[in-house]
Amino acid sequence: MPHIALFEPEIPPNTGNIARLCAATGTPLHIVGVTGFRMDDRTLKRAGLDYWDHVQLTRHIALDNLYRSLPASRFVYLTTKTERPYTDWIFSENDCLIFGPETRGLPEQILTDNAETCLTIPMSNPAVRSLNLATAVGIVLFEALRQLHHS
Repeated sequence: MPHIALFEPEIPPNTGNIARLCAATGTPLHIVGVTGFRMDDRTLKRAGLDYWDHVQLTRHIALDNLYRSLPASRFVYLTTKTERPYTDWIFSENDCLIFGPETRGLPEQILTDNAETCLTIPMSNPAVRSLNLATAVGIVLFEALRQLHHS
């Protein structure tokens, strides 16, 4: 099963919606670094509804901790700062899909160091910079599950 990692998420309802998506699909969720909210935030809990008991949630202080916890994984970085669409990627069972914070995305150095595994969701309207984080996670996760015959 693929993994979802949120690097320094900032908006509680997005993280709650992603947690609900992970609960529904049996996808492990990793939250990395400092969040822009407390994990007991009311809006976070509300967005996840009563599904939190079904979320395989792991917290990591830093990306290095995430990397060490998933030694068999390929790490795939989702960003608006690449040309390679997620639909060109052949997903594998142990892929970990890493998404950055809502207002700034993944740090430039992470993207530079991992350029060969950076993917984007193409958008036809150049006036729109990015999609909502929960929407982006859903799009890419369901493509991975489709390829892996889990959906």
